[in-house]
Amino acid sequence: MTAPTPDRRRATLRSGARLIGIDTARAVALFGMMATHLEPRTTPEGDPTVAYLIASGRASALFAVLAGVGLALASGGAVPPVGRAWGRASAGIAARAGVVFGAGLVLGEFESDLAIILCYYGALFLVAIPVLRLSAGWLLGLGAAATVVAPVLGQWLRGAVVGPFDYAVPSIETLVADPGAMFWGILLTGYYPVLTWTAYLLIGLGVGRLELGTARIAASLAVVGSVVAALAWYASWSWLESGGLVVLEDAGVGRHPVSGPIGPDLLHVGFYGTTPTTSWSWLWVASPHSGAPPDLLHTIGTALAVLGAMLLLARVLGRVLWPLAAVGSMTFTLYSLHVVLISTMVPRTASYPLLAHVAIALAVAVPWRLVIGRGPLEALAATAYRSAAARIR
Repeated sequence: MTAPTPDRRRATLRSGARLIGIDTARAVALFGMMATHLEPRTTPEGDPTVAYLIASGRASALFAVLAGVGLALASGGAVPPVGRAWGRASAGIAARAGVVFGAGLVLGEFESDLAIILCYYGALFLVAIPVLRLSAGWLLGLGAAATVVAPVLGQWLRGAVVGPFDYAVPSIETLVADPGAMFWGILLTGYYPVLTWTAYLLIGLGVGRLELGTARIAASLAVVGSVVAALAWYASWSWLESGGLVVLEDAGVGRHPVSGPIGPDLLHVGFYGTTPTTSWSWLWVASPHSGAPPDLLHTIGTALAVLGAMLLLARVLGRVLWPLAAVGSMTFTLYSLHVVLISTMVPRTASYPLLAHVAIALAVAVPWRLVIGRGPLEALAATAYRSAAARIR
């Protein structure tokens, strides 16, 4: 057996750093979502908590962008699949979507009081299939266009829908009781509506088609992401300060649920997935989970900045990040465990719940990754992917 060439060794090191960086970013997303679920939104004085200011809206967006990155890597990386390769990847992704969607329905049956994200993710995976063959430039361009077009289309469609919106968490019960309402919730009116969240998926797919193992791409993601996030936030803040807030106060929110009053702290008020339809001016806010263009651009920017930073850190720290990467390599399993624990043994009322959930995630992931490898739900999804892909001849 011949020794690997220097170029092959460098390629292997870049690939290892890339995987550690991406998995570490996934761990950041998971811990951020845990923080938003377990930490209070406000202090006793009524101010937003540090956990809410940092993670609200940004952690779930990071998850969605990384989902697109993962699908791109699984379907060829920098080289888009064509012909039968596209057919195999499409079949595999559809099967994986079914596993994720089914897990979301089961978790929706637990009394966790959480907006379970997995059914929305399963539907997003299906959206990826038609665009898998596109290059990075096309995917990034479509993603940028979707940050504007999708919120406008969603606002128009929600205004045309007759009847109250249903914010029920997708579950086996809601599927049996009213599948049509659940479908529209996932697509248009729910906590993570697929129509607007397609922007995250497209950007993630485009980023996954880049050479993520290079320092230049990683640094570019960190810098460009930071600039986009800052500009989107500033543009929304500036508009509100120059009279936009008065317009929104006059318009009101109608029956739309919001997590706080419409006032000077509007950019820290959560909107549960969509903007009110009382005025088109709501599309100027960068508030968490509003799904307005500034919110999408800001959270896409923060997601790219985190991913770029983790890719750079992985090149420097390498194996030091391995415990976090172990967590990030099995976020499907650990997110599901997190939901179950909130519903059972480690609820929000437990002592130091965030610390407990983070410690449990590390205690599960590190030995499991060392001894077994893939997490159990990740293994199930991978088996479904391979089985479906193998049927395409």
